Amino acid sequence: EVFLDPDTAHPQLVVSKDRRSVRWGETKQELPNRYERFEHLCCVLGREGFSEGRHCWEVEGEVGDEACWAIGVTDSLLDRKARIFPYPETWIWAVQQRKGKFEALTEPCTPLSLSPVPKRIWVVLD
Repeated sequence: EVFLDPDTAHPQLVVSKDRRSVRWGETKQELPNRYERFEHLCCVLGREGFSEGRHCWEVEGEVGDEACWAIGVTDSLLDRKARIFPYPETWIWAVQQRKGKFEALTEPCTPLSLSPVPKRIWVVLD
């Protein structure tokens, strides 16, 4: 089970009290400007990092033409004050749903044909 770290969350992302979900907020929250907080990228990290072993978790997300989300894993060295994602193959592995389409966040994005549309995604880190 992954618990989100609210200290890393972009100010417009609202982390639930139980730290198991996140949603887009209507306005930016007034939060302390911490080193670990994402300033420009709409991201939040899990509380616990992994350096070895096999780890799995399930993510449920909103689906449909209006849904917009991304899920992934990253290196702890990801620049949290960056204005754009660094070269994806270097720092992050992620998939997203945007405008009813699924893509792998590569450079350029790689379209994914998923049928049926998933309601849950399993993340396996080994």
